[in-house]
Amino acid sequence: MSRTRTALALGTAAAGAIALASVTASAAPAPVAGSTTVTPAGHDFKAVLSGKATLKAGSVTVTCTVSVSTGTVPAAPGNNNPAGPVSSPISPPTYSSCTSSMPGVTPTVTTSGAWAVSMQDGAPITATMTVPTGGLVLKTTGLASCTVTAAPTGPASVPGTWANGSPSTLTFTNASVPVKVTGGFGCPTSATASVFNAVYKVSDVTDPAQAITVGP
Repeated sequence: MSRTRTALALGTAAAGAIALASVTASAAPAPVAGSTTVTPAGHDFKAVLSGKATLKAGSVTVTCTVSVSTGTVPAAPGNNNPAGPVSSPISPPTYSSCTSSMPGVTPTVTTSGAWAVSMQDGAPITATMTVPTGGLVLKTTGLASCTVTAAPTGPASVPGTWANGSPSTLTFTNASVPVKVTGGFGCPTSATASVFNAVYKVSDVTDPAQAITVGP
């Protein structure tokens, strides 16, 4: 075989090997989520804001110092998922004692709909809060009349982390939430997302001597 034909054959073989490797790599399955168990099964829990919660849209930041939500750990065997997260419905979180970074503006936050939180064991343990469509509406009065609607076109997933303890903590750090802003002068109408920060302490209401815990 001539050198030219040999080089061509080797080049073709190499290209085929690269193409095969590319197909094999792209066809690799996604990692399977591990087992998750939330305990105690069937117990009621309460999440209480620790410190302050902030919601920033554009240049405007709203800060609330009171927020509460309640829920129930699924009864066994629903409190265990051998290959993924465990989800619990929660009451729409209430937000009060809120202030705005805009002088002369008073914010009010209302929530509604079917909220939920899901836990996935891991390192770290992850938590995802689901905001239903239009489930949070922030309105301001005073020098600027604005309306900020969270999850305006569909349910939104807000990522966070969970830490076991007494009480356990649920933390949201610079979590992005889709929003729609309407209003006149001073309203950040160009903003399409807001940044949410909050830390909640989660306690067992059914038996305060126990703790809500996420494990494998």
